Amino acid sequence: MVFLPAKSAGELPPIPDNIPISEFMLNEKYGRLAHDSSRDPYTCGFTGKSYSSREVVSRVDNIARGLSKEFGWAPNQGSEWDKTLAVFTLNTIDSLPLFWAVHRLGGVLSPANASYSAAELTHQILDSKAKALVTCLPLLSISLEAAAKAGLPKSKIYLLDVPEQILGGAKAPAEYKTVDQIHDAGKSLPPLEELRWSAGEGARRTAFLCYSSGTSGLPKGVMISHRNVIANTLQITAFEHGYRTNSGTRPPQTDVSLGLLPQSHIYALVVICHSGAYRGDQTIVLPKFELQSYLKSIEHFKITSLFLVPPIIIHMLSSQQVCSKFDLSSVRTLFTGAAPLGVETATDFQKIYPNVLIRQGYGLTETCTVVSSTHPEDIFLGSSGALVPGFEARIMTPENEEITKYDTPGELVVRGPSVVLGYLNNEKATKETFEDGWMRTGDEAVVRLSPKGIEHVFIVDRIKELIKVKGLQVAPAELEAHLLAHPAVSDVAVIAIPDDRAGEVPKAIVVKAPGAGSDEELAKTLTKHVEDHKARHKFLKGGIRFVDAIPKSPSGKILRRLIRDQEKEARRKAGAKL
Repeated sequence: MVFLPAKSAGELPPIPDNIPISEFMLNEKYGRLAHDSSRDPYTCGFTGKSYSSREVVSRVDNIARGLSKEFGWAPNQGSEWDKTLAVFTLNTIDSLPLFWAVHRLGGVLSPANASYSAAELTHQILDSKAKALVTCLPLLSISLEAAAKAGLPKSKIYLLDVPEQILGGAKAPAEYKTVDQIHDAGKSLPPLEELRWSAGEGARRTAFLCYSSGTSGLPKGVMISHRNVIANTLQITAFEHGYRTNSGTRPPQTDVSLGLLPQSHIYALVVICHSGAYRGDQTIVLPKFELQSYLKSIEHFKITSLFLVPPIIIHMLSSQQVCSKFDLSSVRTLFTGAAPLGVETATDFQKIYPNVLIRQGYGLTETCTVVSSTHPEDIFLGSSGALVPGFEARIMTPENEEITKYDTPGELVVRGPSVVLGYLNNEKATKETFEDGWMRTGDEAVVRLSPKGIEHVFIVDRIKELIKVKGLQVAPAELEAHLLAHPAVSDVAVIAIPDDRAGEVPKAIVVKAPGAGSDEELAKTLTKHVEDHKARHKFLKGGIRFVDAIPKSPSGKILRRLIRDQEKEARRKAGAKL
């Protein structure tokens, strides 16, 4: 049985496939809200510095001219892979103009998680074959270490401005050119020739190379085409059009949205940075989460839409003494994604903020974000919403048979115009995940009818191995490989355990090598071994348990679900929250 979007989900318009994202986002011809009616797309939540819609258009053009001169990149010459730029930075209002400038030249933008260690960033630079790296001053030391390991010279490292409030008086070394300098140089350069793409070229060309662990294994480069991003932007817009459009001839309602989530993450990249700007919303950009600055921004800018992940919602609930001191009455909608939000948590939030609509969405890097979303007129707490226009879904048994009944769990398999091209240089993983336009999500789901009779998707478990820490991906295979490199470890499995603040955290189940010493000392050693080389969200916050053997199938596959069940039972007996 193929599940389809409800008729009320909206109608998806034709999706352009012969233009880059930059043209789609900046030209009113493709349905973007008129520039004169748009709010400022990007505003810094610390300084108040803001770019109008028309200023963004000009800024993209100038940066593109400057990059063309700096790197010798021409719009209609060479493959997109000859023009790959890696970006490793905190959130800034300058990020998207830079991204679109690269697209204006027909290049690829590869955003890296700002919490990466030098080793992780090195992997992405090498795997993407990035020709240069843009970073920011707080991340410069990590960038230099990673670039050196990747063989990228210092002359190919550039800086984006970040608010003075997080620099602590530090000044950028003069030897590094800034994106602002490239922009200013571009002002005096001649106009660039227009990209000349034939039909279908926007569907074939990679625009973003984002890194994801997919359904299993180590992080892989996900090739996201221009048409993928354009499609999901149109899907989200069509889904929300009904409640955003005002009566009469006035333009559709525009929101003031929170831009706190990492711009390197597909959720923020598409839902906030692209869909928001396309609809004419204003995004208040914050470089990272800190409760006081977050609350101050909501109060000062009268933010109407919060885009969050469950751990931040949980943090708000546990910090009501602080939250109650700020005026949050402007907030009309809370949208959560990246990990499921429990019914109890949503209900608790609703009690404190009864005038806020709680919406939840579901998507993956491999679907270029939103597959399903909650419509404000069909709230069904606990669900991940209804399919957005253009998506189809199946629920499959382990034997690959279709499930045709409601409320019957199986693997969610989806098809739609935003499903990506595949994994870079990884044919095996691509074949395992994608087939005839369908994408195996690795998530266990059920379909249930809402009180209004609309089919909703509920994510009930994770077939795939990923751990989600504050919405960020942690691949067990990556941590297992790292721990196995330690001479005191004979075998290891990494699983997720629940955590009130982070949603989930990694825990290592370890078989010690002969003569490895006491459990207590080895646990400290292995914890430090991970913390010295991995990003903070990959730390073993769930602890380490030592066992005699790791449960495995006859073929040698770790029986991860069995281990998780054993841990859950142990926690139950200990009286811990499950």
